[in-house]
This record gives sequence, structure tokens and C-alpha cells, in this order.
Amino acid sequence: MTERNGHCLCRAVSFRLTAEPITTRVCWCRHCQHLAANGSVNALVPTDALEISGELSEFTSTADSGNQISRRFCPRCGSHLFGNSSARPEFTVIRVGNFDDPSSVHPVMNIWAASAPNWACLDAALERVEEQASPPPGDPAQADIPPGTRR
Repeated sequence: MTERNGHCLCRAVSFRLTAEPITTRVCWCRHCQHLAANGSVNALVPTDALEISGELSEFTSTADSGNQISRRFCPRCGSHLFGNSSARPEFTVIRVGNFDDPSSVHPVMNIWAASAPNWACLDAALERVEEQASPPPGDPAQADIPPGTRR
């Protein structure tokens, strides 16, 4: 197991991940585009393997699925750090750009590719999924999981 650390832009919030990500995806849903002004690279991790230090603000909205999505960010610098779906509280999404070493994980697919703008540069070497991807292997519920918190 590899430990990964990260922080927001101003370093007021830091985190430590003590498990390997379940999957990493580039999400092109409109919600992620609003957050990143582009696709957003997201690592899905076990919630209980994530330790967070510092104060977070939260914005909760309803996704197309009807699930509540909570996005957590630094109140000082505004860096978006984490996302959680009410349907899958055992998983947390971490925005990969906040890792100290974002190259330590590699996306395996582009999801919600149908929502990508026509100028988007989608890596042709990654699997392309037009909307929501299937759950990763080993998901006991075998239900959709939040790739970029668009659930």
C-alpha cells in the first residue's frame, strides 16, 4: 500500500490517504467542468482511508440521479478537494491535482465523454465512456459510484 498526501493551494487543508485508489477517471460531466473549467481527474478512494486536517466548507446539490452530492473545498483559497454521494458514503472522490504527487495515479478512462466540449483533448489511449461508467471490480453493491461526484 502506498501512502499519498496532498493539500489545497494555500495549504490550510491537508490530507493523507492510506489506501490505493479504487479507480481514477477523467470526468467530463458538466458539474466537473464547472469545478475545473475542463475535465476533472478524480481518484475514488475508501472514505475510511482518508484523514483530513483543516477546516472545509461544503456545497451540497442534487445530481441528475436524485442523490445528494457534497463537494468540500478550502474556505480560504477555494480549492475543491473532495466529493461524496449520499448513495455511496463509503467512497470519497479526491481531485487528483491536490495530491503532492499527482503523477502517482493514472486515469483509466474518460467518463461522461458525451458532455465534453468539442475542443476537449481526450486521451485516445484511455477507454471512452459516453456517460456513467460501470462500477469498478470488487464493488460489493455493483451499483453506480461517483466518478466526479455527478451521481
